[in-house]
Amino acid sequence: MRWAPFSHEGKQYDLHHLHPKTVTYLQPAKGLAPPRSYKVEIIFSLHCFTRGMEGETPDPALLYSDSRDTRIFDFRRYELSHHLPAIIDLLMTRKCFHTGRSNYFTVEIIEQGQRIDYEVYFAVSKASKGGLNLYVQSAYGRDTAHRANRPQRKPIAFSIILFNTLTGRPIKVPT
Repeated sequence: MRWAPFSHEGKQYDLHHLHPKTVTYLQPAKGLAPPRSYKVEIIFSLHCFTRGMEGETPDPALLYSDSRDTRIFDFRRYELSHHLPAIIDLLMTRKCFHTGRSNYFTVEIIEQGQRIDYEVYFAVSKASKGGLNLYVQSAYGRDTAHRANRPQRKPIAFSIILFNTLTGRPIKVPT
């Protein structure tokens, strides 16, 4: 999905940084295990720059829709979404956490010299042509509305997520 720019009060908010892209992740050799490379198609969801309407009567000028959903354009989520391409590119070096369901998340960025808890939720699936898909389901700054989402488990290496998904092996939830 290629996102159309959002316009509000004469200003245009470009979303090209959230267009689909392909990333090749490299896993170096370790012990007897050979190096591996994983070709992954990255797709970003509407939730990376919008929020739900629960409890709000939104200004119609702030609504943004895709083929399945209409949500409120969120200027803070949009601002933070500019970090997503770099976060996704560097997942091999980041701590990832299993949610206990079928997705994962990573947290924390540095913005203007300050640490910000930025939650990025994603799911990885096997692609029909042998590669992998990574769907960024949602991304937002942790605030009072999202404080309950603290990692309570040990991190899981992104390389394990990729390898096990590609080979059809289950991924255990680290405790």
